[in-house]
Amino acid sequence: MKKTLLALAMAGVVTGCSTPPEAPEDPKLESTEQKVSYGMGLVLGERMSNDLPDLQMEQFLQGIQHGHAGDEETKRLTREEIQQALMAYQQQMQEDQKKQMDELAQKNKEAGEAFLAENAEKDGVETTESGLQYEVIEEGTGEKPSAEDTVRVHYTGELLSGEVFDSSRERGEPVTFALNQVIPGWTEGLQLMSEGARYKLYIPSELAYGPGGNRAIGPNETLVFDVELLDVNPEENAGEDSASE
Repeated sequence: MKKTLLALAMAGVVTGCSTPPEAPEDPKLESTEQKVSYGMGLVLGERMSNDLPDLQMEQFLQGIQHGHAGDEETKRLTREEIQQALMAYQQQMQEDQKKQMDELAQKNKEAGEAFLAENAEKDGVETTESGLQYEVIEEGTGEKPSAEDTVRVHYTGELLSGEVFDSSRERGEPVTFALNQVIPGWTEGLQLMSEGARYKLYIPSELAYGPGGNRAIGPNETLVFDVELLDVNPEENAGEDSASE
């Protein structure tokens, strides 16, 4: 049924014209069939503009005509030839996307290195052997976690552009996680902090998500986190508090 409607819709758009006529009058949209035909054409056109931005309209319309006519002799490509063309097109798209990602990764890496080099000269910024940079906003007085501990934190994560890509503060709820199950920059940085401390962590891409990126984080992005360490092993502490009551 869907295929039939699609064929009817596109046939209504292109019947009798291998190339778009000059300044055509708008076709009527009075009957249900006319509205369905226009609607299906509109939806398909919107989808094609996203899926195939370099669509060749003349060839596309001719393919619709030939497919709707059902005459094998008019068809200019076999199914096998179409499949081969699709595979070649997809491969080219993948190669183009990889090239773009590689270029972006290199650009982000260079921008991150330049930022960290300048940031390292600022007062209050310390650089560890791994390349992690941190700045103390407020020191804590409690326990320091080890890599095997669980921590509860509030944080805001930003790109170098200042764009916030994640924030427990905006969600209004702190996050609890095992320190050995996060990015290396967090594992190292949180171990420098005591409960109650608030640090700013400047994390090179190799200590973050690297060339693969992660969701809103591009390849080789240097990240900036404003982190507050609320508790070390909060579940254990909660159990101890209950036992002492």
